[in-house]
Amino acid sequence: MSTNSTFDAATNGVDVQSLKNHIDTHFEQILEELKTLVSIPSIAWDSFDPQNLEKSAEAVAELAKYAGMETVEILREPAENGAMGSPAVVARRPAAAGKPTVLLYAHHDVQPPGNEADWNTPVFEATKVGDRLFGRGAADDKAGIMVHIAALRAVLDLVSDFGVGVTYFFEGEEEAGSPSFRNFLEAHQDKLAADVIVVADSSNWAVGTPALTSSLRGMCAAEITVRSLNHAVHSGMFGGPILDAPLLAAKLISTFHDEDGSVAVKGLVSNESADVDFDEEQFRSDSGVLESFKLAGTGKITDRLWNKPALSVIGIDMPSVDQSSNTLIAQTRFKVSMRLAPGQDPSKALTALEEHVRGVDLRGAQIDFNATEAGSAYKADLNASANGTARWALEQAWGVVPVNMGLGGSIPFIADLLAVFPKAQILVTGVEDPDSRAHSANESLHLGDFQHAIEAEALLLAKINVEGL
Repeated sequence: MSTNSTFDAATNGVDVQSLKNHIDTHFEQILEELKTLVSIPSIAWDSFDPQNLEKSAEAVAELAKYAGMETVEILREPAENGAMGSPAVVARRPAAAGKPTVLLYAHHDVQPPGNEADWNTPVFEATKVGDRLFGRGAADDKAGIMVHIAALRAVLDLVSDFGVGVTYFFEGEEEAGSPSFRNFLEAHQDKLAADVIVVADSSNWAVGTPALTSSLRGMCAAEITVRSLNHAVHSGMFGGPILDAPLLAAKLISTFHDEDGSVAVKGLVSNESADVDFDEEQFRSDSGVLESFKLAGTGKITDRLWNKPALSVIGIDMPSVDQSSNTLIAQTRFKVSMRLAPGQDPSKALTALEEHVRGVDLRGAQIDFNATEAGSAYKADLNASANGTARWALEQAWGVVPVNMGLGGSIPFIADLLAVFPKAQILVTGVEDPDSRAHSANESLHLGDFQHAIEAEALLLAKINVEGL
């Protein structure tokens, strides 16, 4: 428990212990509601049943009504390509005169399960093992939804004069790149306008140590197709003079990093500005990297994660080993995902990547380059008043001083929030920890940190109600 004087003195006007007790009393109910959400495979990708997104939105809307919202709507807007976006839940409780409004964001869609054989528990059946809850979406980001739901319920139950306006915005396509997000913001700007926006889709420093996310990398992605033949041919009859597409793709992929493992694409922004660093042994444990593997890149691990670019090949189209034959494969398509340092223009990063790809000698093979995603990085205003209130709330909930941390992941839509609501203060919080394995098999939520996250948000709302911004 922290002995910092602010921990004891700053509670004036907020009954910290009563809020904590309320959340503790109702925690099993909150957990059951989260388990129900996890059971819905709400994947916003075209290859999955869209009815599950509808079911998920309806379940979330019911929770919003139960939380005390005066209006609850399920809304959609088209993406730039004209395709209709996934269902989002917007729920509102207007502010009393003179009180600010807080927008609470999370998303109810989830990543695909991947190879279900890699999971130790059923993918869409929330399963408690020790102090963690396993299941797709248990951490990313249905726990974020339940933080918002449970925090408001606690405040409304205990704070008789609560007048802060609260808006829920629970998106349904974040894992698919939020294609309709900007159109949605602009179409419903009046409903979503707020003084503070809390984005519950990030991570904490470690189990037991909370964090506010002060920076996020941007991202971009491209699909690259390598073609050396008009059609597949017999490898015995034609192999030798001809290199097939997978070999050429492998040669191209091998040029993306230099000898020390740093991204070798010229023209990308790279910084060294992290104030803190990970213990390498702890980082290795958290990431699950093989003991024999030498970490890539140079400088602090935190800079490599937060302030420098990263490049991964996240998918490749070619026959599986079980389906392989003695054939020269005519073409191979693969997808490259890049994480970009704060200060990097995503469009310039894509240009740099394309120039790199086209500059590699592949013996005249045909290259198709198709940019598919782009999102800007984020850097927080650490002097914003809401930032100080949030740090107080986190310290009260966890009992330790919170960390301002960068994050290697990306939340590109934050740039859209800043563009549409330039006067709003943005707080990026979350329930994940280094072992949550979001997007991977065996995704999980630490239940102690989940409860503290609910406490912290309830305290944030209560404190804003007392002090304003």
